[in-house]
Amino acid sequence: LLGVFPNIVESPNNLGVSLRNPGAVIHPGVMYGRWCPEKWDGNPVDEKPLFYQGVDDYTEKVLVGMTDEVQAICRRMEKLVPGLSLKDACTLKQWYLDCYDGQMSDTSTLKGCMNTNKAYNGLTHPCLGEPGNFMPDLKYRYLAEDVPTGLCFSKGLAEILGIPTPTIDKVMLWAQECIGLEIMVDGKMQGKDVGKTRAPQGMGITTTEQFIELAKLK
Repeated sequence: LLGVFPNIVESPNNLGVSLRNPGAVIHPGVMYGRWCPEKWDGNPVDEKPLFYQGVDDYTEKVLVGMTDEVQAICRRMEKLVPGLSLKDACTLKQWYLDCYDGQMSDTSTLKGCMNTNKAYNGLTHPCLGEPGNFMPDLKYRYLAEDVPTGLCFSKGLAEILGIPTPTIDKVMLWAQECIGLEIMVDGKMQGKDVGKTRAPQGMGITTTEQFIELAKLK
């Protein structure tokens, strides 16, 4: 009925879909890479920076760190649950190769995939203001939605599994301040607003056994 495109493929489980979520990594990661204190002095910019095609080496390192930490979650879960396949939750670079094949002229690196993706031509960072006086919109959905509903899930599961996530942590701490939520406190998903997120801790899930049972992975 649908023909060749779009191509709908059934995922083995919901966990793979959640951990695959590219927006949970790309949007907060690219925002952090451009507007974190290490990269931005807080002053207005003349033009809206390119979002995907403006990814530099620093931002690529952030994104690779985040996607590698998600992969560590996948491998740990597969070891804990015999027969569980999280093959759908691929690396971010592989996601680009799968979804944008033929639209990128440089696929040698994640940065190359993003910088040369024709589907992203001209897309800019969300900003407020006018030419010559733009400020980043740090309450835009890339942070306000993708952090609570996406990144928090991965961070929360990593915490339950005892997997360190230094890159995700620094993005989370910066992002939660931008969007006015208290999610992480003292390195843990125990802030007063964790219940507003998809983190397992927000639903009272704090052990591996609880998560596996309630996620119906066995």
